[in-house]
Amino acid sequence: MRGILATGTVVLVILGFGNHLWWLAAVALLYLYATHGRGSPGPAPPPAPGAPPESYRAYRQRRDRQAEWERRYRRERPSEARRQERDGSPR
Repeated sequence: MRGILATGTVVLVILGFGNHLWWLAAVALLYLYATHGRGSPGPAPPPAPGAPPESYRAYRQRRDRQAEWERRYRRERPSEARRQERDGSPR
C-alpha cells in the first residue's frame, strides 16, 4: 500500500509541473492516507444510551460526575431542590 501511495504521489508531483491541479491531487492523496489509510482503527463509537459500561472504572467516573452535578444543583438552587424532594419528582 505504501509503495502504491508513494508512486502515485511522485507521479502526481511530476505531472504537477505542467498543471497545478495535480499538486492538489497529490496533497489530497496524502491527506486521505494520513487520516484514513494507516490501517489503525478509528475512534470507538460512543456507547448507546443504557448500554453497560465498558469498565467499572468508567462507570464509577460517570457516577461520581453525576453526583457532583446533583450536589451543585442542590447547592445553587435550594428552593427548587426542596420542591422536587417534596413532590417526589425525580428531576
